[in-house]
Amino acid sequence: MFRKYITSRMLIPVFLCLQIIPLVVFPLETYSIKTQEWWLPILLALLTIISLVQIFFRHSTASWPWYLLSFSQGFNIISRLLMLLPHSTKNVDGGGLEANMTYILVAFAAMLFSAFEIWYSELPEVRQKFAARSAAKAVA
Repeated sequence: MFRKYITSRMLIPVFLCLQIIPLVVFPLETYSIKTQEWWLPILLALLTIISLVQIFFRHSTASWPWYLLSFSQGFNIISRLLMLLPHSTKNVDGGGLEANMTYILVAFAAMLFSAFEIWYSELPEVRQKFAARSAAKAVA
């Protein structure tokens, strides 16, 4: 029942457009020019936007936009795992360490949402409905 609901014609574009959110959600200090972390979320979001343009507006029946969506989300999971340990603690005034719970929670939420988006974009129902939509647009 849930799978049928999330693969309805109305929700497919919504879930596909929400793919940008886990790619760019970071704490604000990540987007500082002083760090080298700011360019990766922007690059992954750009790859996702290119894929969504191919799927939604150009009605591409090729497989590569779907693979690019999965690549972006998978690379997001890998990069967040790699950045988790260096950012999981922060220094406090007494010279000790404190858990950076904001970063940890944001990272895990984004990784879970990316995993959901990979699963969702690989569902046969999602691709079949877009293929049928593209075929209908080509005939008209």
